[in-house]
Amino acid sequence: MKVLSVIVPFALAGCLCAQATAPKAADSSKLDMVLKKMDAAASSFRGTQADFEWDTYEKVIDEVDDVETGTIYFRRNGKDIEMMAEVKKAGASAATLKPEPKYVLFNAGKVQMYQPKPDEVTVYDVSKNKADFENYLVVLGFGGSGEDLRRGFDVTYGGDEKVNGVNAAKLQLVPKSEKVRNTYKQIILWIDPERGIAVQQQLFTPDGNYKLVKYSSIQEKKIPDDVFKLKTTGKTHTLSPNG
Repeated sequence: MKVLSVIVPFALAGCLCAQATAPKAADSSKLDMVLKKMDAAASSFRGTQADFEWDTYEKVIDEVDDVETGTIYFRRNGKDIEMMAEVKKAGASAATLKPEPKYVLFNAGKVQMYQPKPDEVTVYDVSKNKADFENYLVVLGFGGSGEDLRRGFDVTYGGDEKVNGVNAAKLQLVPKSEKVRNTYKQIILWIDPERGIAVQQQLFTPDGNYKLVKYSSIQEKKIPDDVFKLKTTGKTHTLSPNG
C-alpha cells in the first residue's frame, strides 16, 4: 500500500484518534445532515477542479518538511472516479534543491507519476486494490457520498470550524480496513455543509506524521478528456516498480 502515499499526499504530532465515546444526539443529527448533503452532491457530480496546498509534517523534526501547491481535477467516468494532480511547486527538503513540477494521474486501475525532469513516468498497477484507491478519492470529498464514507470508515462529527471563510463541518474518519489503517490511521475532513464537498483534509500516519490538504478556488464543472492525459514526450522513460 506504499503507493497510497503517492496518490494521496493530501491529508498534530502524535495520534489524535477518535475517542470511543457515544456521540451526542445533536452531533449524530448534524453528522446525518452533512452526509445527506454529500449524498445529494454525489448524485449530480460530474467533475471538480480546485487549487491545493499539501503540507507534510515530519514528527522526527517536529515541523512541516515539505509544501506542494498546484491544481487537482476529478471526474466521474462511468462508474469510475478519475484524478489528475498538477503539482506546480514540489517543495524540496533542502533549500539548495530546486523544486521541479510533477503530475499524478489515477485512472484505468493505474497510478502514473510523470516528472518532466528527468522525463520519466513511474507506473503503479493498482487494479487489485482499486476499491481501496477509490475509497481514498471518496475521502477527498469530491464525488463521494456520505454512504461511501460510512461504508469504508467509522465516521464521527467533530464540530464546526472556520476554514478559508467556510463554516465547515469537521468529520473524523477511522478506516475499517486494517490494511488501510496501516497507511493512514485517521483522516479528518472539513466539509462545506452547503455544497457537500471538502475544503480541507488531514491524514495521520501510524508513526505520527501527517499531511494537511487545503483546497481553494473550487469549481464544479465538466472536465475535458485532455486533462486526464500525461503530456509525455517521445523520449519519456517508463518505470514499473511492481512489474
